[in-house]
Order: sequence, then C-alpha cells, then structure tokens
Amino acid sequence: MKKSVEIFTDGACSGNPGPGGYGVILRYGENVRELSGGEAQTTNNRMELKGVIEGLSALKEPCRVKLYSDSKYIIDAVNQGWAKKWRANGWKRGKNEPALNSDLWAVLLDLIEIHEVEFIWVKGHAGHPENERCDTLAVIQRDKFSK
Repeated sequence: MKKSVEIFTDGACSGNPGPGGYGVILRYGENVRELSGGEAQTTNNRMELKGVIEGLSALKEPCRVKLYSDSKYIIDAVNQGWAKKWRANGWKRGKNEPALNSDLWAVLLDLIEIHEVEFIWVKGHAGHPENERCDTLAVIQRDKFSK
C-alpha cells in the first residue's frame, strides 16, 4: 500500500523574468518537511514548476500524493491533459507554437508516472496556511537573488 502524502507548493518572481524562488511543504502523517530554493534569472511559471518537481523528487518511494498549488498554469496543464499533449506533439502547443518550459515539464511528467498525484488548485494569498507558508519560503529565496 502506497503512503499518502500532501505536498503544498508556491513560486515567486520579482519581474518576469527576474529573481525567483519556490517553497514546498511535504506532510506525511505528523512529519512535516520544508524545502525552498531559487534562481537569479527565471520566471514565475518556472518557479511554480520547480516547486512541484522538488516536492515530488523528495519522495523516496512511489506515493499517493495530494498536491496543492495556486498555479492554474500547472493545475490546468496536468488536469486538462495539456502537458501530455505538448510532449506527444514534440513540445508544441496549438498553432505549432513551442510549449514553454518543456525541460521542466518533461521532468514533471516523468515524476507523475512514478507517483499517483491528484493536483488540487487553491486560491493564492487567501489565507490558506500552507500556501501562505510556501509563499513566504519562496519570497525569502527570491529576495536572496534580488540584492
């Protein structure tokens, strides 16, 4: 039986592109772990993706995951099947436009083949405790690169 884990993620960017960060909370029962990181030159969507990737990559075995994000970009691309279509079409979107962030999407799609992941959208900056904490972690990392 797979372990049930909750993952909460958020990304932040000052300017788009600009310095950015991500924050992640992993929860398994009473165990809670926080992860964060950032980059000097990135975009908000890349930081949102990086948070999800880092959270799923931290799992040491295949798990059942409820993953919470305020990024409609991620939630819709996975839940609507867009990301899988982009990959199947050689990382092209409709009208033959290139799919952005294909390097990160490729990693994420591989990870969700290992884990059973339910992607759940939460409204950002609306008082959701874990989302607020992830935002704080992301902003701390972003600000390290803003100086």
